[in-house]
Amino acid sequence: MALMESDSELERGDIAPSFELPGTDGETYTLENFTGKALLVVFTCNHCPYAVAKFDVLNRLAAEYDDLDVVGINPNDADEKADDSFERMREYVADGRIAYDAYLRDEDGAVAAAYGAVCTPDPFLFGRDDGGTWRLRYHGRLDDALNPEEEPTESYIRPAVESVRAGEEVSIPDRPSRGCSIKWPPEAPTDS
Repeated sequence: MALMESDSELERGDIAPSFELPGTDGETYTLENFTGKALLVVFTCNHCPYAVAKFDVLNRLAAEYDDLDVVGINPNDADEKADDSFERMREYVADGRIAYDAYLRDEDGAVAAAYGAVCTPDPFLFGRDDGGTWRLRYHGRLDDALNPEEEPTESYIRPAVESVRAGEEVSIPDRPSRGCSIKWPPEAPTDS
């Protein structure tokens, strides 16, 4: 496990990179499938202890906010980490460990590379502009618990989500997320 901190080139106000990815429910998803006021895209996986520690936070967000779409995207090479296979992703959804609005497979890592994701979890919060385009509003930690065994004392994502839902600027500064490095597939379009 190589510990990484997120460092995307996406800046606040940038348009969300498009994608077309298979979901664990058998559907194919694009940005157009998400119709809430806010969209939380989290590059995550099944095996990383940092990602696993945030499952409950993300599940609660998905359950509590009708106008927030929580989307997990797993870009890890399943040949390197068998727990990150599409089959295992489906198992995690079926048994309730993951209850996001969508859990998607980024088989070749192209979407993670387009977003500049480097670790799991790596959260990106988007809000719509006046034309309905998803634009980055916050990129960073979900809360102040930096290690898997720590309990958070402060949420960063909730106030950010509340600001986006209210149509306001997010006042919380971006703070690098921390987690395991993405296990890039051999065909991934990245220098990582």
